[in-house]
Amino acid sequence: MANKKKTTIKDIANVLGITPSAVSKALNDHPRISEKTKSAVLQIARNLDYQPNHLASALRKGKSNLVGVIVPRTNSHFFSSVIENIEKVLNKEGYHIIITQSNESYKKECSNIDTLLFTQVDGIIASMANETVKLDYFEKIKSKGIPLILFDRGENDLNVDYIGINDYESSHMIVEHLINQGCKRIAHIGGYKHTRIFNNRIRGYVDAIKKHELPLDNELLIESSLTTEDGREKMTQLLALKNRPDAVYVAGDYAALGALQVLNEHHISVPLDIALVGFGNEPFTAMVTPTLSSVNQHSAEIGKQAALTFLERIKTPTVKQSLNKIILDAELIVRSSSRIKET
Repeated sequence: MANKKKTTIKDIANVLGITPSAVSKALNDHPRISEKTKSAVLQIARNLDYQPNHLASALRKGKSNLVGVIVPRTNSHFFSSVIENIEKVLNKEGYHIIITQSNESYKKECSNIDTLLFTQVDGIIASMANETVKLDYFEKIKSKGIPLILFDRGENDLNVDYIGINDYESSHMIVEHLINQGCKRIAHIGGYKHTRIFNNRIRGYVDAIKKHELPLDNELLIESSLTTEDGREKMTQLLALKNRPDAVYVAGDYAALGALQVLNEHHISVPLDIALVGFGNEPFTAMVTPTLSSVNQHSAEIGKQAALTFLERIKTPTVKQSLNKIILDAELIVRSSSRIKET
């Protein structure tokens, strides 16, 4: 079946016997076009199922009112909450967002950036993929003069606006909580240390262990992609040790869920035999058995601040401003999985 021909401004003009320029002005509510003409143009546009070419319009105006958002995945409460709050703030200012996900792939992330740049977005708000080590595509955004705001995962070397939590202090806080519960052999299933936030969480873990003069064994510090399957695999690895940990701090809730599944399957009492803490405060953490201690990352505030930072950049593009580095204090939500002692 042949593709239906797309209606153009010229088609509307031919029906009404006016110029394409008059149609364009009517569609854009130009004050010099009469209300009668505007009404007629809108009616014919609806009848012919006219769809405006936003890309062409953006090229003409130098502004698309579109903002690209790149996240590692959308099936996470943290990222979906950030997106929701970015959209809430930007919609009020007349902007719409285009959501892309990298699925933790550097190659997909690069493809997303190319697509957003081709679409003439006015700015990009992004959280990097786990695989991302090279920053060339993010430098490409900067080179085009497009505002780039990073959140949660971002690299200092890019010298752009960043919104996130204090990952180092959060990690330190988790370890001290476990120590206060009487744990002495604490393992850490972390993300990859080439990613700044996971490197900070590893540093916070290591420094807290050293501060309290507990054993720092390499076998207790494991890097992973922090998927549920990773959590299962790494927890199984820890259980196979001759000297098992008495607590496990996992740098992501999905991996913590996988770890909890393995502990439950092995009939290991949580927290009495092994205490467990996750990171992210996903909704399921309050629903599993036992309920899972986790860190609240303030996703709503991160989304709001990322959007406000974009608006600040776009409203005064020629004014040189200091970078926004907004670091929020995280909150440890203590639940049954790590509550050994009554407080």
